[in-house]
Amino acid sequence: MLPFHNASKLPFGLWTILVATLDALQASAQGNTVSRSNSTISLAWYTGWHATDFPLAEVSWDKYTHLHWAFAVTTPDDDMISLDPADAELLPKFVSLAHQNGVKAGISIGGWTGSQWFSPHVRTAENRTALVKAVTSLAKTYNLDGLDFDWEFPGLQGIGCNEVHPNDTVNFLSFLQELRNDTTGKNLVLSAATLDTPWVNSNGSVSTDLSAFSKVLDFIAIMNYDVRSNPSIGAGSSSPLDDSCAPPEASFGSAMSAVKMWTAAGMPADQIVLGVPAYGHSFVLTSTPAVNTSNTNGSAPDVTLPVYPQYNPNVERRGDKWDGDGGLDVCGNMTGPGGTFNYWGLVEEGFLNKDGTPAKGVQYRFDNCSQTPTLYNTTTGVYVSYDDVQSYALKGGFIHTAGLGGFAMWEAGGDLNDVLLNSIRLACAPTLFPATQSVETLFNTMTDDSPPSPGARKAYPPGAMKSPAQAIADAWKRESQESQERWRKLDAEAKARYSNPPHLLRLDQKTKM
Repeated sequence: MLPFHNASKLPFGLWTILVATLDALQASAQGNTVSRSNSTISLAWYTGWHATDFPLAEVSWDKYTHLHWAFAVTTPDDDMISLDPADAELLPKFVSLAHQNGVKAGISIGGWTGSQWFSPHVRTAENRTALVKAVTSLAKTYNLDGLDFDWEFPGLQGIGCNEVHPNDTVNFLSFLQELRNDTTGKNLVLSAATLDTPWVNSNGSVSTDLSAFSKVLDFIAIMNYDVRSNPSIGAGSSSPLDDSCAPPEASFGSAMSAVKMWTAAGMPADQIVLGVPAYGHSFVLTSTPAVNTSNTNGSAPDVTLPVYPQYNPNVERRGDKWDGDGGLDVCGNMTGPGGTFNYWGLVEEGFLNKDGTPAKGVQYRFDNCSQTPTLYNTTTGVYVSYDDVQSYALKGGFIHTAGLGGFAMWEAGGDLNDVLLNSIRLACAPTLFPATQSVETLFNTMTDDSPPSPGARKAYPPGAMKSPAQAIADAWKRESQESQERWRKLDAEAKARYSNPPHLLRLDQKTKM
């Protein structure tokens, strides 16, 4: 990304993202200095239960700074954290490989099905001390560098049978303070996975001051995925970059709104890592979108996909082979399939070709509000909200522009040939490559199998010089006339609001980017 004092040279489309970022930073950090660390966090979770399909040997260790094993889980006993026997066997190898490659090895505690007992474990001083001993013992036993707390969710119900208490958030802070003061804990990388919204206070309202957490946590990872849709409106993006342009009844959080709320609550931008999904959510539509039979230039007939297509919330089809058929959950409730597709699963299940273009019979649409793509199978009626290299590049550009700490991908095994990982690394951490690198050289650094998003790459003259974030965002953007016109209009408005060079220079100096 070009520095702010050269912002007039931003490619079309990124002006709008830049302005939204500036608005968020100004609203939440008036007069404060937002600094960037020298190293952008490149993190992913590795799931032990997928180790057979995605063995440790296939992890691109050299592309990460941190990897977190998922999961250790809470138990009814305050002094015990549980690991699956298979995880206990593989975890030493995971840590060893991480250290051999200069990667910090952590373990994530909790998760959707493993957060039942967090609340009682931090409720009393005695219990907190017991939990500190349990997690530090786990760290020492496996030579871990970090502990990641994925409590879903303090003060709120998650899976349905978690213990919940009004003081969960303040008790969680007390636990983390004790852990940070522990002789082992003081040397660990401590992080927490969070919702788009800040943790709630004792009244159940979103907290407005969580600044004390920034003193004990190295960073938080905002889980900007699994964003719900409103059946009365239609299927929306499950991982939107922006939702300020969405109707209120369809706005359930986004990367931009999350960063704005968390920084307003006192979490410094450079201690925020953006969670990004390597998977998508599917919906079974209740009606077939209109087909324009006079135009069949795409891989499927020219279907006019509505922004929020109607779907049946009571019908869920199985996604890819990692999705499963459902069954009894930890609460004893019967669940169906999740309807999720990993990026590689979209290829295996016939939604995408290996080069990332839509397969035959599949319609593609890029939503300029959420900045995420969708797919629609005209034969099965299944609609998928997912992320591709274009949306990853745009999220990476936002991470870099906003001065965030980095990104965290769920999960490492969901990608295909590292196409998503390569895209976001280049976009959010352009210091990985010389700023004067040519576009041709830039794309040569990506794997031969790295696909473009649907639509042709924009051609640049040989030797054209662009930063990686700028080049990727330009190169992957679809060149439909409608998309271009909308971006030009938004960019014109953005430039009009931020056209004063001294203002941009001052902001550039404040953010130290």
